Amino acid sequence: MMPIGPLMIEHRLIERMIAIMKKAVERFEKDKKADTYFMDTAIDFIKIYADKCHHGKEEDILFHDLKKKKISPEIARIMNELISEHVFGRNTLNKLIQSKEKYAEGDSSSLDSIIENMKTLCDFYPRHIEKEDKHFFLPCMKYFSAAEQKQMLGEMWEFDRNMIHKKYKEVLADLEHK
Repeated sequence: MMPIGPLMIEHRLIERMIAIMKKAVERFEKDKKADTYFMDTAIDFIKIYADKCHHGKEEDILFHDLKKKKISPEIARIMNELISEHVFGRNTLNKLIQSKEKYAEGDSSSLDSIIENMKTLCDFYPRHIEKEDKHFFLPCMKYFSAAEQKQMLGEMWEFDRNMIHKKYKEVLADLEHK
């Protein structure tokens, strides 16, 4: 399996969450209220799975290794766009988190911001995924030998193994400091 296989599988899970988030936004608009439990779950999924796990592997492994290669200007341009898009996604998620926290504290006026930021993420991820799937992942694999691809795949599996331990060490450290 090429290292992009797991990344593309992760895209399918992210797409499923985005579909659920779109339905939630419709409910929030119809009911004029947000479901903070759902939001906590969606935020955790986007923050941990889509960003730290998925984008983490892209940035720390694939992009890192690709930057060592003499790549075409087109691939370099797309990679830089993807990096900028990751930052945009993180910033939008942080705005959503802030709005959700205000809402949970009783500020019902933050519902509009919640809806806006959720819609932004629901619009962003499909376009971002399409760019990676159709214009980046396969073309960039030509820069790596079979052995390099195998090495990257191993690094990605190791990244996943360490991810869960890192997350819950952070959870415990946070709880211990409260």
